Amino acid sequence: MPATVRRHTIDLAGYDVPVVDVAGSGDGPKLTVIAGVHGCEYASMAGVRLWSASLAERELRGSVRVVPVLNLPAFEARSPFVIPADNKNLNRYFPGDPAGSFTERFAHAAFSALIVGADAVVDAHCGDQPEALEPFAIYDAGPAEARAAELAVAYGLGYVIRQEPGPDRAVGGTTSAAAAELGIPAIIAEAGGCGLVEQAAVEMHVRGLDRVLAQLGMTGGPAPAMAPPPTRLSRFIWLRCAHAGWWEPAVRPGESVAKGQVLGTVSTIDGTELLQTIEAPTDGVPMFITSSPAVVADGLLLGLGAR
Repeated sequence: MPATVRRHTIDLAGYDVPVVDVAGSGDGPKLTVIAGVHGCEYASMAGVRLWSASLAERELRGSVRVVPVLNLPAFEARSPFVIPADNKNLNRYFPGDPAGSFTERFAHAAFSALIVGADAVVDAHCGDQPEALEPFAIYDAGPAEARAAELAVAYGLGYVIRQEPGPDRAVGGTTSAAAAELGIPAIIAEAGGCGLVEQAAVEMHVRGLDRVLAQLGMTGGPAPAMAPPPTRLSRFIWLRCAHAGWWEPAVRPGESVAKGQVLGTVSTIDGTELLQTIEAPTDGVPMFITSSPAVVADGLLLGLGAR
Protein backbone atom coordinates (compact mmCIF):
# COMPACT_ATOMS: atom_id res chain seq x y z
CA MET A 1 0.00 0.00 0.00
CA PRO A 2 1.45 3.42 -0.93
CA ALA A 3 2.40 5.84 1.80
CA THR A 4 -0.01 8.49 3.07
CA VAL A 5 1.20 12.06 2.57
CA ARG A 6 0.11 15.12 4.52
CA ARG A 7 1.38 18.58 3.53
CA HIS A 8 0.99 21.33 6.10
CA THR A 9 2.90 24.01 7.99
CA ILE A 10 4.22 24.26 11.53
CA ASP A 11 4.77 27.46 13.47
CA LEU A 12 8.45 27.98 14.26
CA ALA A 13 9.04 31.24 16.12
CA GLY A 14 6.26 32.93 14.16
CA TYR A 15 7.12 31.51 10.71
CA ASP A 16 4.81 29.02 8.99
CA VAL A 17 7.34 26.47 7.76
CA PRO A 18 6.14 23.91 5.16
CA VAL A 19 6.35 20.28 6.26
CA VAL A 20 5.66 17.00 4.47
CA ASP A 21 4.63 14.13 6.76
CA VAL A 22 4.70 10.70 5.16
CA ALA A 23 3.19 7.70 6.98
CA GLY A 24 4.09 4.23 5.79
CA SER A 25 1.81 1.22 5.82
CA GLY A 26 3.83 -0.66 8.42
CA ASP A 27 5.65 -0.02 11.66
CA GLY A 28 9.16 1.35 11.47
CA PRO A 29 11.48 4.18 12.44
CA LYS A 30 10.60 7.87 12.53
CA LEU A 31 12.99 9.68 10.19
CA THR A 32 13.33 13.46 10.06
CA VAL A 33 14.90 15.01 6.95
CA ILE A 34 15.73 18.72 6.98
CA ALA A 35 17.18 21.05 4.36
CA GLY A 36 17.61 24.80 4.28
CA VAL A 37 19.12 25.27 7.73
CA HIS A 38 21.15 27.86 5.85
CA GLY A 39 19.06 30.08 3.60
CA CYS A 40 21.06 29.97 0.35
CA GLU A 41 22.13 26.33 0.20
CA TYR A 42 19.88 25.58 -2.72
CA ALA A 43 21.19 22.26 -4.10
CA SER A 44 20.35 20.43 -0.89
CA MET A 45 16.91 22.04 -0.75
CA ALA A 46 16.27 21.04 -4.36
CA GLY A 47 17.34 17.48 -3.61
CA VAL A 48 15.08 17.17 -0.58
CA ARG A 49 12.13 18.72 -2.49
CA LEU A 50 12.57 16.23 -5.34
CA TRP A 51 13.02 13.28 -3.00
CA SER A 52 10.02 14.10 -0.84
CA ALA A 53 7.78 14.27 -3.91
CA SER A 54 8.67 10.65 -4.70
CA LEU A 55 7.62 9.27 -1.31
CA ALA A 56 3.88 9.24 -2.09
CA GLU A 57 4.39 6.46 -4.64
CA ARG A 58 6.39 4.18 -2.35
CA GLU A 59 5.63 1.46 0.11
CA LEU A 60 7.28 2.50 3.35
CA ARG A 61 7.62 1.20 6.88
CA GLY A 62 7.63 3.84 9.55
CA SER A 63 7.25 7.55 8.94
CA VAL A 64 9.19 10.45 7.45
CA ARG A 65 8.92 14.12 8.35
CA VAL A 66 10.46 16.32 5.64
CA VAL A 67 11.24 20.04 5.83
CA PRO A 68 12.54 21.20 2.42
CA VAL A 69 13.39 24.76 3.61
CA LEU A 70 13.71 25.20 7.35
CA ASN A 71 15.28 28.64 7.65
CA LEU A 72 12.59 30.72 5.97
CA PRO A 73 13.87 34.03 7.40
CA ALA A 74 17.26 33.59 5.70
CA PHE A 75 15.77 31.99 2.58
CA GLU A 76 13.39 34.88 2.00
CA ALA A 77 16.16 37.43 2.59
CA ARG A 78 18.66 35.50 0.40
CA SER A 79 21.00 35.70 3.37
CA PRO A 80 23.92 33.23 3.41
CA PHE A 81 24.91 31.69 6.74
CA VAL A 82 22.98 33.96 9.12
CA ILE A 83 19.44 35.00 10.03
CA PRO A 84 19.16 38.76 9.43
CA ALA A 85 17.14 39.42 12.61
CA ASP A 86 20.16 38.93 14.87
CA ASN A 87 22.98 38.03 12.43
CA LYS A 88 23.42 34.57 13.96
CA ASN A 89 24.12 31.25 12.26
CA LEU A 90 21.20 28.90 13.02
CA ASN A 91 23.43 25.82 12.89
CA ARG A 92 25.48 27.05 15.85
CA TYR A 93 22.58 27.36 18.30
CA PHE A 94 20.87 23.98 18.55
CA PRO A 95 19.15 22.86 20.75
CA GLY A 96 18.25 26.53 21.13
CA ASP A 97 16.82 28.65 23.91
CA PRO A 98 13.13 29.60 24.18
CA ALA A 99 14.11 32.79 26.03
CA GLY A 100 17.02 33.76 23.76
CA SER A 101 17.44 35.85 20.63
CA PHE A 102 15.37 35.15 17.52
CA THR A 103 17.81 32.56 16.13
CA GLU A 104 17.99 30.79 19.49
CA ARG A 105 14.19 30.72 19.74
CA PHE A 106 13.91 29.45 16.16
CA ALA A 107 16.47 26.71 16.88
CA HIS A 108 14.58 25.66 20.01
CA ALA A 109 11.27 25.48 18.16
CA ALA A 110 12.78 23.49 15.29
CA PHE A 111 14.64 21.15 17.63
CA SER A 112 11.51 20.46 19.67
CA ALA A 113 9.25 19.90 16.64
CA LEU A 114 11.60 18.05 14.32
CA ILE A 115 14.43 16.34 16.19
CA VAL A 116 13.05 15.40 19.61
CA GLY A 117 11.25 12.08 19.23
CA ALA A 118 12.88 11.12 15.93
CA ASP A 119 14.69 7.81 15.54
CA ALA A 120 17.10 9.26 12.98
CA VAL A 121 17.84 12.69 11.50
CA VAL A 122 19.37 13.77 8.19
CA ASP A 123 20.25 17.45 7.79
CA ALA A 124 21.04 18.10 4.11
CA HIS A 125 23.45 20.93 3.28
CA CYS A 126 25.69 22.20 0.51
CA GLY A 127 28.18 25.02 0.06
CA ASP A 128 26.55 28.40 0.65
CA GLN A 129 27.00 31.25 -1.86
CA PRO A 130 30.72 31.84 -1.19
CA GLU A 131 31.70 28.19 -0.58
CA ALA A 132 33.12 25.64 -2.99
CA LEU A 133 32.73 22.16 -1.54
CA GLU A 134 33.77 18.51 -1.79
CA PRO A 135 30.85 16.20 -0.89
CA PHE A 136 31.08 14.79 2.63
CA ALA A 137 29.00 13.76 5.65
CA ILE A 138 29.50 14.50 9.35
CA TYR A 139 28.35 12.66 12.43
CA ASP A 140 29.06 13.36 16.10
CA ALA A 141 30.45 11.18 18.85
CA GLY A 142 27.93 10.01 21.41
CA PRO A 143 25.80 7.07 22.49
CA ALA A 144 24.26 6.69 19.01
CA GLU A 145 27.42 7.24 17.00
CA ALA A 146 27.64 3.69 15.65
CA ARG A 147 24.22 4.07 14.01
CA ALA A 148 25.03 7.62 12.92
CA ALA A 149 28.23 6.39 11.27
CA GLU A 150 26.19 3.79 9.35
CA LEU A 151 23.89 6.52 8.04
CA ALA A 152 26.84 8.75 7.10
CA VAL A 153 28.46 5.94 5.13
CA ALA A 154 25.14 4.92 3.56
CA TYR A 155 24.60 8.44 2.18
CA GLY A 156 27.33 7.55 -0.30
CA LEU A 157 29.49 10.69 -0.36
CA GLY A 158 33.26 10.58 -0.75
CA TYR A 159 34.25 11.48 2.81
CA VAL A 160 32.87 10.89 6.29
CA ILE A 161 34.01 12.97 9.26
CA ARG A 162 33.53 12.05 12.91
CA GLN A 163 33.39 14.99 15.30
CA GLU A 164 34.26 14.62 18.96
CA PRO A 165 33.07 17.07 21.63
CA GLY A 166 35.68 19.33 23.16
CA PRO A 167 37.71 22.46 22.46
CA ASP A 168 39.17 21.04 19.23
CA ARG A 169 35.77 20.45 17.63
CA ALA A 170 35.46 22.62 14.52
CA VAL A 171 31.81 23.47 15.00
CA GLY A 172 29.23 22.97 17.73
CA GLY A 173 25.56 23.78 18.20
CA THR A 174 24.62 21.87 15.06
CA THR A 175 21.55 19.74 14.44
CA SER A 176 23.65 16.57 14.50
CA ALA A 177 25.52 17.49 17.69
CA ALA A 178 22.32 18.37 19.55
CA ALA A 179 20.66 15.16 18.37
CA ALA A 180 23.70 13.13 19.42
CA GLU A 181 23.40 14.46 22.95
CA LEU A 182 19.89 12.95 23.07
CA GLY A 183 21.14 9.63 21.71
CA ILE A 184 19.54 10.16 18.30
CA PRO A 185 21.64 9.09 15.29
CA ALA A 186 22.00 12.12 13.05
CA ILE A 187 24.15 13.26 10.15
CA ILE A 188 24.85 16.41 8.20
CA ALA A 189 25.25 15.57 4.50
CA GLU A 190 26.95 18.13 2.24
CA ALA A 191 26.89 18.07 -1.57
CA GLY A 192 26.90 21.03 -3.95
CA GLY A 193 28.53 24.43 -3.71
CA CYS A 194 28.46 28.19 -4.25
CA GLY A 195 24.70 28.38 -3.81
CA LEU A 196 24.16 26.77 -7.23
CA VAL A 197 21.48 24.21 -8.12
CA GLU A 198 23.72 21.74 -9.91
CA GLN A 199 21.98 18.59 -11.08
CA ALA A 200 24.80 16.27 -10.02
CA ALA A 201 24.64 17.57 -6.46
CA VAL A 202 20.84 17.36 -6.37
CA GLU A 203 21.05 13.73 -7.46
CA MET A 204 23.65 12.98 -4.76
CA HIS A 205 21.15 14.05 -2.14
CA VAL A 206 18.30 12.08 -3.70
CA ARG A 207 20.41 8.91 -3.89
CA GLY A 208 21.76 9.48 -0.40
CA LEU A 209 18.31 9.79 1.11
CA ASP A 210 17.17 6.65 -0.68
CA ARG A 211 20.16 4.81 0.81
CA VAL A 212 19.25 6.10 4.27
CA LEU A 213 15.74 4.68 3.87
CA ALA A 214 17.25 1.33 2.91
CA GLN A 215 19.77 1.43 5.76
CA LEU A 216 16.96 2.03 8.25
CA GLY A 217 14.89 -0.81 6.79
CA MET A 218 12.10 1.55 5.79
CA THR A 219 11.75 0.46 2.18
CA GLY A 220 11.91 -2.83 0.35
CA GLY A 221 14.47 -3.76 -2.25
CA PRO A 222 18.19 -3.08 -2.42
CA ALA A 223 19.74 0.32 -1.79
CA PRO A 224 20.92 2.28 -4.83
CA ALA A 225 24.36 1.24 -5.97
CA MET A 226 27.14 3.01 -4.09
CA ALA A 227 30.61 4.04 -5.20
CA PRO A 228 33.67 2.77 -3.28
CA PRO A 229 33.45 3.20 0.51
CA PRO A 230 34.11 6.74 1.73
CA THR A 231 37.38 7.91 3.18
CA ARG A 232 37.00 8.19 6.95
CA LEU A 233 38.36 11.34 8.60
CA SER A 234 38.61 11.98 12.34
CA ARG A 235 39.42 15.68 12.50
CA PHE A 236 37.89 18.80 10.95
CA ILE A 237 40.20 21.82 11.12
CA TRP A 238 38.82 25.24 10.18
CA LEU A 239 41.40 27.81 9.12
CA ARG A 240 40.83 31.56 9.43
CA CYS A 241 42.64 34.69 8.34
CA ALA A 242 44.19 37.22 10.71
CA HIS A 243 43.56 40.20 8.44
CA ALA A 244 40.80 41.48 6.19
CA GLY A 245 41.73 41.61 2.53
CA TRP A 246 41.78 39.63 -0.71
CA TRP A 247 41.77 35.82 -0.33
CA GLU A 248 43.29 33.72 -3.09
CA PRO A 249 43.16 29.96 -2.56
CA ALA A 250 45.96 27.83 -4.01
CA VAL A 251 44.16 24.47 -3.80
CA ARG A 252 40.75 23.05 -4.66
CA PRO A 253 38.20 21.16 -2.55
CA GLY A 254 38.95 17.44 -2.58
CA GLU A 255 42.64 17.93 -3.40
CA SER A 256 45.02 16.05 -1.10
CA VAL A 257 47.44 18.40 0.63
CA ALA A 258 50.56 17.84 2.71
CA LYS A 259 51.54 19.41 6.01
CA GLY A 260 53.18 22.79 5.35
CA GLN A 261 51.74 23.11 1.84
CA VAL A 262 50.52 26.59 0.91
CA LEU A 263 46.72 26.59 0.82
CA GLY A 264 46.30 30.24 -0.15
CA THR A 265 47.21 33.81 0.61
CA VAL A 266 45.57 36.97 1.89
CA SER A 267 46.80 40.27 0.46
CA THR A 268 45.76 43.90 0.56
CA ILE A 269 42.88 45.00 -1.61
CA ASP A 270 45.24 46.85 -3.96
CA GLY A 271 47.48 43.77 -4.23
CA THR A 272 50.66 45.53 -3.13
CA GLU A 273 51.23 43.69 0.16
CA LEU A 274 51.06 40.05 1.18
CA LEU A 275 49.34 39.94 4.57
CA GLN A 276 49.28 36.21 5.31
CA THR A 277 50.23 32.87 3.83
CA ILE A 278 47.98 30.00 4.92
CA GLU A 279 49.72 26.64 5.27
CA ALA A 280 48.27 23.21 5.97
CA PRO A 281 48.76 22.35 9.65
CA THR A 282 48.67 18.64 8.77
CA ASP A 283 48.11 16.29 5.86
CA GLY A 284 44.49 16.37 4.76
CA VAL A 285 41.83 17.22 2.22
CA PRO A 286 39.99 20.58 1.95
CA MET A 287 36.29 19.83 2.37
CA PHE A 288 35.20 23.39 1.63
CA ILE A 289 36.98 26.56 0.55
CA THR A 290 35.74 30.14 0.64
CA SER A 291 35.39 30.99 -3.04
CA SER A 292 34.92 34.73 -2.56
CA PRO A 293 38.08 36.90 -2.57
CA ALA A 294 36.49 39.19 0.04
CA VAL A 295 37.43 38.18 3.61
CA VAL A 296 37.20 39.96 6.94
CA ALA A 297 39.54 39.68 9.90
CA ASP A 298 39.10 36.25 11.51
CA GLY A 299 37.12 35.21 8.43
CA LEU A 300 36.72 31.53 7.65
CA LEU A 301 38.88 30.42 4.71
CA LEU A 302 38.53 26.64 4.49
CA GLY A 303 37.77 23.44 6.36
CA LEU A 304 40.47 20.77 6.27
CA GLY A 305 39.55 17.15 6.86
CA ALA A 306 42.41 15.16 8.43
CA ARG A 307 42.94 11.51 9.17
